[in-house]
Parts: sequence; structure tokens; C-alpha cells
Amino acid sequence: METQNKSQKRNKIIYWVFTLWMSLGMVSTAIVQLMKNKDELTNFTHLGYPSYLMTIIGVWKILGVITVLIPKFPLLKEWAYAGFFFVMSGAVISHITVNDPFSKTFPAVLLLVLVIISWYFRPADRKLSVN
Repeated sequence: METQNKSQKRNKIIYWVFTLWMSLGMVSTAIVQLMKNKDELTNFTHLGYPSYLMTIIGVWKILGVITVLIPKFPLLKEWAYAGFFFVMSGAVISHITVNDPFSKTFPAVLLLVLVIISWYFRPADRKLSVN
């Protein structure tokens, strides 16, 4: 029983460390996108996307972070994680498609990994219950 409690505590620590790191990354990139930062705009158009998509993705990232961090609403959390996964995996694939160096692809890879780890270690009260 003591081992199970230690495991649950360890998993909760892993969840919160990776979730906060993921949230910080999502919010910071959302702010850069919403401000239409010159470098980000150049990067975005280099990948072949229209600039207005930055606003849409930026808003959804902020809403996703809020959803993941607040208690309850497990179905919305699943949608937020799915959205994060699609956006970040799409970013990774986009960078690879245009032959960007790994230094440009790495931030998207890192956020994708953070999303997956946060989702995997989320506590039971943040998961959909399957009955």
C-alpha cells in the first residue's frame, strides 16, 4: 500500500511539473502568435500558413491551457490535449516538410513531448471515466 501511495505521489509530481512546463510553453507561444511577432510571422509564412491562422491557434492555445489547469471538465481536457497534440505534431511535420534544421524543429518536438507526458500522467480525476 505504501508503494502505491509513493507511486501516486510520484505520478502527481510528474504530472504537475510537465503540465506547468507545457502550459508555460503554450501560453508563451500563444502570446508571440497573438502579437504577430515579426520572427514568428516569418517562421509561420515560411511553413506555408496564412498569418491569420496565428490568431486562431494563439487563442485556442490559451483556452486549452485554461481547460487543462482548471479542475473538472474531463471531456474538455481531452479535447484540449487532442488540440495540443494536433497543433504540435502538425508543427513538427511542417518543419520537417520544409527541411528546417532540427534547431527550428526542436521547440515543437519539445512541446509535443510535454503534451504527451502531461496527458499520460494526468490524475484519475482529470480523466474521462469509462463505465
